[in-house]
Amino acid sequence: MLAFTFALAAYAAVRLLQGDWLKVALWFVGAAVLHDLVFVPLYAGADRVVSQTLKATGRRNLTMYVRVPAAFAGLLLLIWYPLISGQVADHYRSATALPGDSFLAHWLLITAALFAGSALLLVLRSLRPSRPGPLRSATKERPPASH
Repeated sequence: MLAFTFALAAYAAVRLLQGDWLKVALWFVGAAVLHDLVFVPLYAGADRVVSQTLKATGRRNLTMYVRVPAAFAGLLLLIWYPLISGQVADHYRSATALPGDSFLAHWLLITAALFAGSALLLVLRSLRPSRPGPLRSATKERPPASH
């Protein structure tokens, strides 16, 4: 299976580089540099701010309820940025005959739904009665047995 994956990747690379290979190589290098030098510090810094803020308020366990929807919203923004920003709406309309001006509203709605779902999950988990885990029940002192 791994050999098939490598063969498919090699085929895709050959097909991709048949055109203007210099622009493709520059795009890959630029994307790697942009990611490593700009995006990693940005989202690592934002994650640290959220983490430290929640830690200062004594709610560090809530970090994942912010981190996960933010990561998905960021990934969707990264993938659909040209359409969300409206840069290629006219080209999109001419290529698909569909309106390209609603992507920002849709992305905002999806982002709101992700955070609302995360908040709902947090509420549902906080309403659930806590059950003792296996370590807590094993270390719990038992009353002395009566003879």
